[in-house]
Amino acid sequence: MKTNQAAIAPRLTGNQGRTALKTVLNILEKWECSTAEKKALLGIEADSTFFKYQKDPSKAKVSRDTMERLSYLLNIHSALRILFSAKESVYGWVRQPNEHPFYQGRSAMDVMTQGRVVDLYEVMTRLNSQ
Repeated sequence: MKTNQAAIAPRLTGNQGRTALKTVLNILEKWECSTAEKKALLGIEADSTFFKYQKDPSKAKVSRDTMERLSYLLNIHSALRILFSAKESVYGWVRQPNEHPFYQGRSAMDVMTQGRVVDLYEVMTRLNSQ
């Protein structure tokens, strides 16, 4: 039986993507991300594009790749808010070394900033399984 991908993950509109970008940029600030980390997490290589989007997310042209990354980052943040009640834990967990075999002593941020979408997915699925 063939699965309708659009029914599983409906495509966000341009406005929804820009709103998600603005929200994620705020989360990344609370995670105390450097510019290089933000660019890696969002999958944006060009400094000019990144700074333009950061200055005014409402004018961003959010690609499908970036949209997928935004979705994973929002889900990671949501899972952290469910798992932890203290703000310090919600926003600090991503930087803490983790002894889980997947992380091998690295932090979630170390894993997520490798630049691959699958790394965001892997962190998200591990948080959602807890």
